[in-house]
Amino acid sequence: MIVFSLIFLIFTPYFTTDFLDIRQERENEENYQKFLREEALRKIKEAEDKIYLTGKFDPSQREDFILIPPEYTIDQMDQYQLYLRKETYTAYLQMQSVASFDKIDLKIASATRNFDYQKELWDNQWTGITIIDGKNLLKSIPDELERFKKILEYSAVPGTSRHHWGTDIDINNANLTYFRSSEGKKVYAWLVKNAPLFGFCQTYNSRGNIRSTGYNEEKWHWSYLPLAKDFTKRYKELIKEEDLKGFLGDEYVSSVDLINNYVLAINPDCI
Repeated sequence: MIVFSLIFLIFTPYFTTDFLDIRQERENEENYQKFLREEALRKIKEAEDKIYLTGKFDPSQREDFILIPPEYTIDQMDQYQLYLRKETYTAYLQMQSVASFDKIDLKIASATRNFDYQKELWDNQWTGITIIDGKNLLKSIPDELERFKKILEYSAVPGTSRHHWGTDIDINNANLTYFRSSEGKKVYAWLVKNAPLFGFCQTYNSRGNIRSTGYNEEKWHWSYLPLAKDFTKRYKELIKEEDLKGFLGDEYVSSVDLINNYVLAINPDCI
């Protein structure tokens, strides 16, 4: 018995060391497998976010989007039914109701535009199908880089538009002429004063010292910040120039530093 006890005491440290080593190996393996699972999930999430942020989805097939009833839209056409994120739509309805009480009529001229929709708008301007400032840009601006910059004055490259996200709306009329009219001035003054109360921000204010690059001022374009702020941040983190392709003139994306000079060049109040 004494001999057995001595043997036990002598070899116990070895048994304990072996046991601890085995347990450590198992823990290391479990941690490694956990890391692999988390990394796989992260990559899946990144891929899903890229699809969403660049508008490569059909809003009619997503449960977090809603079809806007025709009474709240302008020039509703069956082939271009308008959708918004449900949160954006709810905020718009609240704003529209208060505006109506103030005898201000707010309707949605444009809402979610996915990649394909934006591509059609862009390509039609590029090829001269859509006339810009009374001109066919294909003929009036044969230099493609200059044409690219010209279209960027008011139109976003497919994959870069905030309208992809279901957070941004064009109100009443996406046209400078309207907002220079007495009605347009009245609507804009109301929006400047009241839209922030409902979470909306004028995305593209006038360019100057504060916002020196990006699209020209758009008094009609308003972004729902409770969602758009996070999407803007995520876009900055995730989307690269090589993700922006599949439209006419896409070879000029890097020539204008598109993400920094346009996507992120917004009203500081909207960041």
